[in-house]
Amino acid sequence: MPAETEGTTPAPHSQTLSRGIRVLEILADAREPLSIDELAQRLGVHRSVAYRLLRTLEHHRLTVRDPRGRIILGARLAALAAGVAHDLQAEALPELTSAANELGMTCFLAVLDGDEIVTLTSIEPRHAMASVAQRPGTRHAIGVGAPGKAILAALPPSEWPSDVDAAHRVELEEARTRGYATSHDEVIPGLRSTAVPLQLPSGQPAALAVVYVSSARSDGQIAERLASASRSIRSALGAA
Repeated sequence: MPAETEGTTPAPHSQTLSRGIRVLEILADAREPLSIDELAQRLGVHRSVAYRLLRTLEHHRLTVRDPRGRIILGARLAALAAGVAHDLQAEALPELTSAANELGMTCFLAVLDGDEIVTLTSIEPRHAMASVAQRPGTRHAIGVGAPGKAILAALPPSEWPSDVDAAHRVELEEARTRGYATSHDEVIPGLRSTAVPLQLPSGQPAALAVVYVSSARSDGQIAERLASASRSIRSALGAA
């Protein structure tokens, strides 16, 4: 066997840890309690393997059982998640709340995580007749949806995914020029979204966005309100 050259050695990998993390991801995506058999099937392992993983996660209170014995995420996980980008969430919350109530739309903060966009925190409008839920932890591919487009538009083209085709490149260049991105029917059928990039002191790509069914406001008006919130958050965080 030929020796591995420098820089090609694979990173250390723990299958048990990877499976445990995958269990948490499956439960988060499910949005409903799962039985051990359902979890094992989605994880692609034998029931006994899923059971051992759950014993460890339950010991750390990351998963719990409901009254029917089905598995859900535990409150301890929420406590851990609260520490993620704590300063960013704390500074963003008042601006998200103000924008959500003023626009009558669910407003959220999204960040780039690998090749996916993840909702970090969200606020639903207080007095809207109907609003769209955008739960923290929701994720989707970076190539679809207004937040992903806003983030990509703020990045140099050299950092765009290799599968961005010519049509999407044109769309991203247009979003870069006008300062905001839009989407319709891309992530969830029937819903619209508008997003602006948020430049963080850490350099982590992020975006402020709203999701809604319809509005009398134009995309530009919505984007202008989000841009104002973005500037306030950057100022509070000490961004130049």
